[in-house]
Amino acid sequence: MTTTKKGSAKWSGGIKDGKGHISTESGALTDQPYGFATRFEGVKGSNPEELIAAAHASCFTMALSKMLEEAGHKAQSLETTAAVDLDQKDGGFAVTRSALTLTATVEGMDDATFQKLAADAKAGCPISKLLNTEITLQATLA
Repeated sequence: MTTTKKGSAKWSGGIKDGKGHISTESGALTDQPYGFATRFEGVKGSNPEELIAAAHASCFTMALSKMLEEAGHKAQSLETTAAVDLDQKDGGFAVTRSALTLTATVEGMDDATFQKLAADAKAGCPISKLLNTEITLQATLA
C-alpha cells in the first residue's frame, strides 16, 4: 500500500525580499506565508524547519501510540515537541538535528519498557527514516 500526500510552495522575488506561500493538500495550511524573515529573523509565519519539526513530532507520537497499544497499553497522554536545528555548513545550510522531547502518561507501564518502545518508535517512524541527521529523544513517563 502506498499513500501519497502533497504539499506545495509558491515563491516570487529574491531570497531576502521575496515572499512565499505554502499549502497542504488537506487544506490544513492554505497559502501560509513564509520567507527569509520567517525563517531567519523570527518574523511571524512558517518555515521549512518548523514544518519538519511538526511532521517529526506527529509521526513519532503516532508510531509510539501504535507500539504501546501492541504492548497492551493505551496512552492517556503523549505530548511531543521536536526542535529542528538549521546550521551553516559547508558554505550553505543543513538541517543537522531533530531533538524529540516527549512527556507521556501510560498507566501500568514500567520505565524500562517505555524507554525501549520510545527508542523503537524514534528509529522506526517514517519521518525519522527520512531525515539523514542526528535524531535525539528525551522521554519522560509521568
